[in-house]
Amino acid sequence: MNNPHWMDRFRSDRWHISITLILDVFAAAGSVAASHALLPSTEDHRNVLVYSWAFVPFVVVVLSTRSLYTRKLDFKFLDDFEPVETAVAVAALGTLTLLMVAVPALPPGEILQNYVRPSDLVVRLWVSAAIFLPTVRLVRSLVYRYLRKKHRVGAPALIVGSGPIASQLVARMRQVPEYGLNPVGLLDAAKPPEAEMLDLPYLGTTDDLESAARAVRAEDLIVAPSSLSDEELARAAQAAQNLGIRVFVVPRMFDAVGVGTRVEHLGGIPLLALTRVDPKGWQFALKHGFDRTAAAIGLLLISPLFLGLAFLVKVTSPGPVFYRQERVGRDAKVFDCLKFRSMRPLLPSEEGFAPKAGDAPGGVEGVDRRTKIGKIMRKTSLDELPQLLNVLKGDMSLVGPRPERPAFVELFEMQVRRYGDRHRVKAGITGWAQVHGLRGQTSIADRAEFDNYYIENWSLRLDFKVLVLTVLAVLRSVED
Repeated sequence: MNNPHWMDRFRSDRWHISITLILDVFAAAGSVAASHALLPSTEDHRNVLVYSWAFVPFVVVVLSTRSLYTRKLDFKFLDDFEPVETAVAVAALGTLTLLMVAVPALPPGEILQNYVRPSDLVVRLWVSAAIFLPTVRLVRSLVYRYLRKKHRVGAPALIVGSGPIASQLVARMRQVPEYGLNPVGLLDAAKPPEAEMLDLPYLGTTDDLESAARAVRAEDLIVAPSSLSDEELARAAQAAQNLGIRVFVVPRMFDAVGVGTRVEHLGGIPLLALTRVDPKGWQFALKHGFDRTAAAIGLLLISPLFLGLAFLVKVTSPGPVFYRQERVGRDAKVFDCLKFRSMRPLLPSEEGFAPKAGDAPGGVEGVDRRTKIGKIMRKTSLDELPQLLNVLKGDMSLVGPRPERPAFVELFEMQVRRYGDRHRVKAGITGWAQVHGLRGQTSIADRAEFDNYYIENWSLRLDFKVLVLTVLAVLRSVED
């Protein structure tokens, strides 16, 4: 798809930085103006209002130190929220310090109420900026994600390498345009056999990098595992950087590299210091304690809704209130997963259902036997509420990989790479895969990839993020 010429501007790092910087400056300036407007009528004999404009450069500098002017593959407002609020607080404190130093002292005997108080101004400034800056960043994030998803606005990316990892990279870029990468060609020692299947042109070896990059106007280079030597790959990466192209490298041991990995140096040799999350350690014990507490409070708060749904299920169709199904949880232990029953019993004349190859079972399988209340519960995910009882019992967590039936687990462990690794932790009511659209009859391999990412990069912050995204996804489903 050809993008309009004006959209090409969004694909460049310098345009991303410039647009983000301008928006932040406007938001900061608006915050200063709002803080002035919120002050009572006072006289500014000491130029307090003038000095307060220093907040604008202060906040921009602090934001830059938090790497908030770097183009990211996926715009997540929740990732920016905490560092932006911290930057606002630090900039407000810096502004207050400047005012205390630069503003002359009150003349002896003057009444303080006739003057602008620095503390009053900075409090108003802090509150205004704490609202304006995150709001502007949220709008920017939504606009960029919309342009990337709907108009396929993405930076042209070259891929060096071949094999399953290169194929997976191309597939992921096309499946999730929000990453902002548009694959435009392959480079390797020889034409990869999968080039035609991927519908990507083979543009030569790494010696042809410069001509290939200019031909497709490449802005990014992704170096994947290849038959080329490490020396050749390093030369290609350096050549790309000299051309102003951003370079990404897929580590050979990418399964072991998490978001907490840091780079150390032993002399001139870089070393990746890997972090480890222990599913049986104190961190997950803390998580499970939080889960049970939150489940108990949640059940108490939603008890009218819970009991109301139970009553509707019971009176609208024959059968039990809860639907119990064996699922596989932590350490491959089988437990009864609870849901509100959303379907009528299967009639003898109705046949079973087998999922399509490569897709997970789930959703509406076979004949649609959902009741009226069942359709509403499934659309809004309210049928999952009884799993809070599973969490309270200790079989499940609030966030984790979704559990599967034993027969399917045995099959998937033979067919899908690292599928069994999901069972290192308790199953969850919602998960990292689900908030990325992998619900119902979707790719099992993709689910395993996202679930293992969650396990290896777990934190309470990530759990909170998944829960917030789950609420947003449920609200979107209600609107639809």
